Amino acid sequence: MAGYFELVDAADGGYRVRMMDGAGDLMAISVTFPTKRAAVAGVAMAREIAGTGLIRDRSRDGAGSVIRERVRPVVSAKEGAAPRLNRVSGTTRAAAG
Repeated sequence: MAGYFELVDAADGGYRVRMMDGAGDLMAISVTFPTKRAAVAGVAMAREIAGTGLIRDRSRDGAGSVIRERVRPVVSAKEGAAPRLNRVSGTTRAAAG
C-alpha cells in the first residue's frame, strides 16, 4: 500500500505537504514551508524520520514510553478495518467501528 506526498498552497502563504495513504486518505499535514524547495526538503526529512524514528507515546496514559512492538499498518477505512495490536499484551483484537 504505497502512499504519496502532495505539495499544496498554505492558507497563510508558502506551502504545506500532505502525506496520503494508498487509498488517498490524509495521514498527516506538515508545517508551512516558505518555498517549494523547502517543502521538498521537508519530505526528505519526513522519509528519514519515518524509516528510523522511534514512536514516543505522549498520550495521557503513555507516560512518554517508547513503543517498540512491530505493528502492521492499519488498513484505510475505505478498505476495511485491520486487526490492531494490543500495546500491553501483544495480542490482536478486532478494530472497533
